[in-house]
Amino acid sequence: MIIRSLSTVPVKKLDMDGIKGVYRQVPVGVPENVPNFSFRVFTLEPLGHTPYHAHASEHLNYIIRGQGALKDENGKLHPVKEGDFCLVYPNEKHQFRNLSESGELVFICAVMKEYE
Repeated sequence: MIIRSLSTVPVKKLDMDGIKGVYRQVPVGVPENVPNFSFRVFTLEPLGHTPYHAHASEHLNYIIRGQGALKDENGKLHPVKEGDFCLVYPNEKHQFRNLSESGELVFICAVMKEYE
């Protein structure tokens, strides 16, 4: 059993093509020998966004704080806010966007451990 406070998990700023103002924490993942899923927490700065991408595994997401949009494979923005659950299907192109100019968008992203 693992119980961990997010406040104790190191924060890493991501530096890759197609992202802006994104930080990642992995409170439970491969180092803890998870059998199937890794839990990642992403924080998007105001007007920040993840890459517009797709991958072979589904994403299970929960919005912890803030509001923004989830861009679908057709480029349409779907509003998301604190308390929302989001499922991104395998191979579905997507992008999380923080549309706020002042607040952060924070969400959990559960993925198969191979995609951590």
